[in-house]
Amino acid sequence: MIVRKPLQLTLALLKPDVVSHPHILTNVRQLILENGFYFILSRHLRMTHAQAEEFYAEHRGKFFQNRLVSFMSSGPIWSHVLCGDDAIARWRKLMGPTKVLKTVFEDPQSIRGLYGLTDTRNCTHGSDSNETARREINFFFPEFNIDQWFEQQHDYFYKDLVEFDASVCQHISIPDFRTQQDDVIT
Repeated sequence: MIVRKPLQLTLALLKPDVVSHPHILTNVRQLILENGFYFILSRHLRMTHAQAEEFYAEHRGKFFQNRLVSFMSSGPIWSHVLCGDDAIARWRKLMGPTKVLKTVFEDPQSIRGLYGLTDTRNCTHGSDSNETARREINFFFPEFNIDQWFEQQHDYFYKDLVEFDASVCQHISIPDFRTQQDDVIT
């Protein structure tokens, strides 16, 4: 008997270069859906310079840090919690390599290969580990309790008992109809 691993959560950011072009934003979200990801939470926001510095604190002192922080606070972004089998690795693969010039040649059908402009204006961000995903999800969604989600919602997504609500860009769990029917009969 093959036992499937639990689904995995990851943070996905759609950067100002994507958000400023609605047709690209729509295309990127469609790619996410076509690649089997669920949108657990979505938030449209604009980061302050201080928030961007805090989020990218690991890059403090690196030559690109100021450019990255300035760019990320230059316009609206979308933050998403994505879910799926091996979501972290699969999202990073769908994004493509950070270096856009390299990506255009090595993975032209990735998001960065299709829409990336420079190494800073490269469309997306994604967590690189479970620990990073927890920290980054908490940064953008402090009200979201990951452990509680796994206890209460995971199985709906695992069994694909969800539907996509485009108006909020989130998958919503739907009731298990057998349970509802059992409740009506008893």
